[in-house]
Amino acid sequence: MGHSQQDKRKTHERIVEIASKRLREKGLEGVGVADLMKEAGLTVGGFYKHFASRDELVAEAMRAAFGSWAAKARSEGRAPADVALEEYAASYLSREHRNDTAGGCPFAALAADIARGGERCRSLATDQMKTNLHNMQARMTAADETEARRKAIITSCLMTGALGLARIADDEVLASEILDTVKAFVNELGTK
Repeated sequence: MGHSQQDKRKTHERIVEIASKRLREKGLEGVGVADLMKEAGLTVGGFYKHFASRDELVAEAMRAAFGSWAAKARSEGRAPADVALEEYAASYLSREHRNDTAGGCPFAALAADIARGGERCRSLATDQMKTNLHNMQARMTAADETEARRKAIITSCLMTGALGLARIADDEVLASEILDTVKAFVNELGTK
């Protein structure tokens, strides 16, 4: 790959990374191309050297957001599926994750936006949901696959909802209570 092609690829990745964070912070409609390109240190005209449309950028940014946790785990030398339920719940339901909307779970940050979004975003989200549920199911102690699947769905919904509600709460005690209560329940659920 030539030097300019490599620079273009790096610039493209930087734009997607910034968009991924801003979308989680401000919602799918809350980020404009002009502001995004300004943050990346580029001109609006440069946008079309990288993307055919805003929808294309949003799809790439969503894909990046959905893969961010797994990429972080891999960068630490771990397979995402090898993270035990207790450790996963402790990380997901932490105050740090609650406070990091831009770097956190896109489902907790964007569920309503994705539900109202176009088919492309909903399709990406559905594929990621299937992956997440498969990985969560593997973490469950259960008598059979059906019970493990049921527990995985309940756990995933509880954790995503708890994180979202803890982010909404302007009462630190309540926010912590939500995270801690759900974390304890998820750990119990995973071992029964």
